[in-house]
Amino acid sequence: MELTVFGATGGIGQEIVRQALAQGHGVTAVVRDPARLPVTGAGLRVVTTGLTDPEPLRTAVAGRNAVLSGLGARRRGDAGIATRVTRPVLRAMEAEGVRRFVAVSAAPLGPVPEGETLFGRIMTPVVSGLLRPVYDDLREMEDEMRRSATDWTAVRPPKLNDRPLTGVYRTALGANLRGGHSIGRADVAHAMLAAIGDTSTVKQALGVAY
Repeated sequence: MELTVFGATGGIGQEIVRQALAQGHGVTAVVRDPARLPVTGAGLRVVTTGLTDPEPLRTAVAGRNAVLSGLGARRRGDAGIATRVTRPVLRAMEAEGVRRFVAVSAAPLGPVPEGETLFGRIMTPVVSGLLRPVYDDLREMEDEMRRSATDWTAVRPPKLNDRPLTGVYRTALGANLRGGHSIGRADVAHAMLAAIGDTSTVKQALGVAY
């Protein structure tokens, strides 16, 4: 496939690019600072842009099979970036007739699973409160996705870590996973790439966790 990746310099974004190239896909990585993208490969094209300029965005997504986004705030003060960038990306996709869009979101946007552990029942509202601006941003981003004409999927991981790729994790459509408190960024990227061809995930939130 030909894929475009936004947020390609982040932890999940780099893994999407790396794994997509390893799978033989062509990848267009859209970045603000190419020096922050250590991934290389024969199938990689890097586009440098401010991420909100309409014409470069349309060029970056034109003719692609899917667009993936690893965008998200690295800290509380970055809240707003997911919506601010996703909105023009969706418009560029609609203008170019590109439909498949897979973006990373976060587990606290979903419901607490039935039978969740005591730890999960306590920590979910605590984390949601501490990082409210970040999750409000992701919630607005998901709303933008729902209003768009794209075939979107919002992948919702819990706490992220840098565990190496395992390819072994659980998923749940429209729900979080009981006892699913963490997952590696590499496995989130793996799940996002797998979702591209999984029609059951279209216009759905997808919970992922170990």
